[in-house]
Amino acid sequence: MPHIQLKLYATLQVFMPAVGEEYPISPGMTVQDLLTQINLPAEKAKLIFIDGTKAELSSRLEGGERVGLFPPVGGG
Repeated sequence: MPHIQLKLYATLQVFMPAVGEEYPISPGMTVQDLLTQINLPAEKAKLIFIDGTKAELSSRLEGGERVGLFPPVGGG
């Protein structure tokens, strides 16, 4: 089964699966599918990066990617 390297940042770290950063996936699944699997509500993942490039919930994963998920950033 293919894997991705999954990184959850800041407040999203509480959703990190017990298997750690090397997360098994089904080829062709979307980022939305991934969020559903790890019980992370989509509205909490405001920034999505795949291999360092901004991605969308509909982006597909095949295995071997680095996926970074960031919460909304506030300030001011």
